[in-house]
Amino acid sequence: MANRAFLAAGTALAALTTPVLAQNTSISAPAAAPAPVSQLVKAVDIPYQQFTLKNGLRVIVHTDRKAPIVAVSVWYDVGSKHEPQGKTGFAHLFEHLMFNGSENAPGDFFEPLQQVGATDFNGTTYYDRTNYFETVPTAALERALFLESDRMGYLTGAITQSVLDEQRGVVQNEKRQGDNQPYGLLRYKATEGLFPATHPYGHTTIGSMVDLDQASLGDVKNWFKSHYGPNNAVLVLAGDVDVATARPLVEKYFGAIAAGPKSVAPPAPIPASLPGPAKEVMKDRVAATLIMKEWAVPGLNDKDSASLEVAAGVLGGLASSRLSNVLVKGEKLAVQAQAEYESFAQVGTFQITTLVRPGVDPATVSARIDQLVADFVRNGPTADEVNRYVTSTVSGRIDGLEAVGGFGGKAVALAEGALYSNDPGFYKKQLAALAAQTPATVKAAAAKWLTRPSYQLDIVNGDRDAYAESKAVPPAKVVEAPEQAPKGTRGPIPAVGEVAGLSFPTVERTRLSNGIELVYANRAVVPITQAVLSFDAGVAADVADKLGTQQLTLAMMDEGTKRLNSIQIAEARERLGASISSGSSADRTTLSLRVPSANLAAGADLWADIARTPAFPESELGRVKSQQLAEIAQELTSPQGLVQRVLPKLVSPGSPYAKAQGSGDAAAVQGLSRAELIAFQQAWLRPDKAKIFVVSDRPLAEIRQVMEARFGDWKPAGVAGAKSFPPASSSVSPRIVLVDRPASPQSMIAAGVQTGLKGTDDLLPLQVGNDALGGSFLGRLNMDLREDKHWSYGVRGSFSRNAEAAPYVLYAPVQADQTGPAVAALRSDVTQYLTSKPMTQEEFARAINAGTRSLSGNFETSEDVLSAMQANDLYKRPDDYYATITQKYRALTLPQVTAATRAAIDPAKFVWVVVGEAAKVKPQLDSLGLPVEVIPAAAVAGTPPATAAK
Repeated sequence: MANRAFLAAGTALAALTTPVLAQNTSISAPAAAPAPVSQLVKAVDIPYQQFTLKNGLRVIVHTDRKAPIVAVSVWYDVGSKHEPQGKTGFAHLFEHLMFNGSENAPGDFFEPLQQVGATDFNGTTYYDRTNYFETVPTAALERALFLESDRMGYLTGAITQSVLDEQRGVVQNEKRQGDNQPYGLLRYKATEGLFPATHPYGHTTIGSMVDLDQASLGDVKNWFKSHYGPNNAVLVLAGDVDVATARPLVEKYFGAIAAGPKSVAPPAPIPASLPGPAKEVMKDRVAATLIMKEWAVPGLNDKDSASLEVAAGVLGGLASSRLSNVLVKGEKLAVQAQAEYESFAQVGTFQITTLVRPGVDPATVSARIDQLVADFVRNGPTADEVNRYVTSTVSGRIDGLEAVGGFGGKAVALAEGALYSNDPGFYKKQLAALAAQTPATVKAAAAKWLTRPSYQLDIVNGDRDAYAESKAVPPAKVVEAPEQAPKGTRGPIPAVGEVAGLSFPTVERTRLSNGIELVYANRAVVPITQAVLSFDAGVAADVADKLGTQQLTLAMMDEGTKRLNSIQIAEARERLGASISSGSSADRTTLSLRVPSANLAAGADLWADIARTPAFPESELGRVKSQQLAEIAQELTSPQGLVQRVLPKLVSPGSPYAKAQGSGDAAAVQGLSRAELIAFQQAWLRPDKAKIFVVSDRPLAEIRQVMEARFGDWKPAGVAGAKSFPPASSSVSPRIVLVDRPASPQSMIAAGVQTGLKGTDDLLPLQVGNDALGGSFLGRLNMDLREDKHWSYGVRGSFSRNAEAAPYVLYAPVQADQTGPAVAALRSDVTQYLTSKPMTQEEFARAINAGTRSLSGNFETSEDVLSAMQANDLYKRPDDYYATITQKYRALTLPQVTAATRAAIDPAKFVWVVVGEAAKVKPQLDSLGLPVEVIPAAAVAGTPPATAAK
């Protein structure tokens, strides 16, 4: 389900890295000559053809022969805006029900999709639509069309009371999982505050617990019959397909489905209007006060839509946005500030969200936001601000359209245009409207809509307010006749033809004058260059008694260079449509560049300047520290954040990998000096520890010339850092560490065990073996806790693959009242898999089929290729590893896979971490036969100092 949230589940506060330096600086930005926006817009083109079946199904076909794959995307004109009162959450519930099999394809839909090697397969629901999508090998297109048509036309016979109860439970745990996050109740309150309850957009897509509980089998079947006919849908096929091939297949599988009623969105005041300004305050266990101001504005088909998008970008979407420059960097009133325009088919929302800096009066911040909005309404943006936002946005969309499907590829662009605007090519009109924006048009839209009454919600720290969703009533008991398997009438699911092998691009290696290795692959699908400067550092290189040093060093890298201050860096990046970001894994620290190839030279100049000459300005260090301290505090309120701080220390004691404890130690971060950051940078982020990875449409000779000019004369200074990996500890004692987090409707369960393996070992047999345990949706852990018991929204287990270790870890968020039974079930499932109930031949065949048939889809985009190049280098595999992996898969045997899995995982040695409400959870854990240690959430990491950084 698509869901909007200021802080995503388990995600730490985003670090904003463009501060203001002293006034009257004499530093000037370099003269760059970026490609004009008009040139970038011309690069966005998705040619298509379309036809409509007699039953009303609209079909759109886009041909893209870059890989032997086809994206299949079905969009239904039904979302939460179509739900009457008392039926909220039905559209989303049906999204789940339609994955549970149909009359001619009984059982879970993930089974036949995984068998064919489908990638990017999922479904989502939002206010305006429900969609289902998968990218399949060309040879599996007929099977995908059979499956999609069967759930469109032959579903209701497969919906039984047990299926309804199962998926109702899953959806309710998805809801609990969202509610369990810091600020997790924001969207409920904000939706109620901005729209009346009777408004089509007046309730959230996830719906009401009570409505979900009361949904009867008759209700849901009638809902399906009213909304899921072919005349209420758009089918997009994008990829290795053409109309001549597609039309007879679509006619064959969809043509006999009878038309149904056409969804009509209820009439609505568009946009809704508040009678006057409104404000509410909500209490929650949060690390920082959140202030959200929101306006109801027009939707995506309105003439003001592009202007409002630019207004949000200039105010709070760019790295150099006004809210960030003033509130975060200049006046230091907030640790994060952003603005967003979200456009729906009939309405839109304009939202400003700010996290108040600890110690600052929220009223002061609120008043300052109002002043900044008023100034923007009065004076509008500058031409440069408009251009920077449009250039950045168009660049990002070019990059995103490399994929044919998934959550944001070309099929999505065509489907959205057709469904929301009756024009598959509407994306072109949107880009043209963006490119045509001027300061005057943006100012006019802001003056028209941001002077209307707004709704404000403040979320402050305190015991969470009681809310209706925590008081769900049990569903009414239903007496139903014995369930029978649906009887199919369409014959068997189509077989899959010969799946074409992966054509992985040739990887070439060369060196710069100073020895830096350049690893390159050519991809000419989109005019974008992606590059990564990768250093042999990572979390394992963090300073043991000053955890968080690496993160603070990276956060300061683009706070200014010897030539540029941070504002100039941000603005130059935006003018080029470039993205420059830093990151780290357990073993590597990276500085990445994505830029339109037309702007490669100027983008590489900026990238190299940040990498080679960071200034670490003392004037900005205090502010950046305060942001990292806020991030640490946020992690102590998040279930995932708490787990990530506790589990590595238990699983890998004494290992450098145990340093992976969130954003570091608060006391250590507070005490770090500029000199210590420079020392870390010089020891680890240096040319003799660097490799450059590039995927581009430009030839290697040009790429090497660009890199040589920027990095070829870079020399290391001082002594290089060194990592030491002692033998893995064998003294880890199995136990449960219960982190007490009161008022948690869910418990986050995590566990880990050392395997004695390294990431450089051949783990392919183990990855195949894990597919049936925790590595896929159909894995036994997920199927047990989600599909059979419906205690969880999803469970996963995997080998955490680092260069020098590969522990097995699993994660399972479960409803609080089933925490103990869930741990018992997980222990039983793992033990049985490794002893009495090993992988079956059917599970083995499915894993091999999925692994080999999904290769073309897995490496569809340049980003996929770039990641694979880095992984091959880290794990010391040959550059053609993926070009030859099919033979490796086919050489495996079931006994070999079973033996490898049993040898790696000892079910008796797992260490468990549970984050939940101790008063409710501990009694459930005490009967499991493991010692239980209870610690408060506040004790997980160092407590931030009482005074915020200056």
